[in-house]
Amino acid sequence: MTSYPKFKAAAAHLAPVFHDTAKTVDKACSVIAEAARDGVALLAFPESFIPGFPLWSGVVAPTDSNDFFCQLAAQAIRIDGPEMARVRAATRDHGLYVSLGFTEGTATSVGCLWNANVLIGPDGSILNHHRKLMPTFYEKLVWAHGDGGGLRVSETELGRIGMLICGENTNPLARFSLMAQGEQVHISTYPPLFPTKPLGSNANYDLEQAIRIRAGAHSFEAKVFNIVSSGFYDETTRKAFEPLGKHALAALEEASPSVSLILDPSGNVVSEVLSTAEGLVTAEIDTSLAVEPKRVHDLVGYYNRFDVFGLTLNRAANRPITFTGPEPVVDAPPLDA
Repeated sequence: MTSYPKFKAAAAHLAPVFHDTAKTVDKACSVIAEAARDGVALLAFPESFIPGFPLWSGVVAPTDSNDFFCQLAAQAIRIDGPEMARVRAATRDHGLYVSLGFTEGTATSVGCLWNANVLIGPDGSILNHHRKLMPTFYEKLVWAHGDGGGLRVSETELGRIGMLICGENTNPLARFSLMAQGEQVHISTYPPLFPTKPLGSNANYDLEQAIRIRAGAHSFEAKVFNIVSSGFYDETTRKAFEPLGKHALAALEEASPSVSLILDPSGNVVSEVLSTAEGLVTAEIDTSLAVEPKRVHDLVGYYNRFDVFGLTLNRAANRPITFTGPEPVVDAPPLDA
């Protein structure tokens, strides 16, 4: 007999303490506690919440942003580092599921960063670790390419949970790879702004509209609940960008703000919508509501032609080196006592 979990979900429409990992981790742990008190079972934080989305890369030339890149590299966290351990402990202590966006560093290289996301279980375990496949536009000057290792749907007591980062929600194959693994709840994460045009052009990318289109499309096509968590551009973030100059600040002010919301399997918005203020948007999730829509269009069931179409997913993680053979033994006498 199939079970259909019901639970409360929340999307965090929040700003980090920009380029301050320790204080942003403090904020994340506080929000986790707040969400748990409100009965939330699944909480999603925005894209690169720790230590903040690199908006600077969209408003100044690469040669003018080296200081900001070095700050980001210094504040980047590792999947096995102490900062992630703190978030995992808070998740365990409060007994909920948490999706966290962060800039990931590596011991292999001081200059290689990824736009990453993790899904943490209520016992503090990491259920999935995903790196954004393709950085978008000027993000290519900040983050490296990810791989297919995190294109997974996690089986949980809340249902089967998948997640994609920002522009990946535009990629039909990435979305279908999650649909085909039985996804029931989808998490989408976005930045607070995304400037695309010169100051004064009045033709910037409409980020809110783009998010609504993508979120609605995936909810409708996959018949899933979609928890959309976007960042917020607050005054502390603005002050952090003051060294870039008035022109860059004005370009950021002109960019359209992001939006956080939750949609049901028919693409309808079932939560409050947040854009211009920080907060949590919540909704009650009833996974049984996907059954009737799938009777109409089930793209991973009867409503497809797998004899005509096929998708192959390479889940191998990218690594700079592969070692073979036994570890060498250093032949040296012991030190004198």
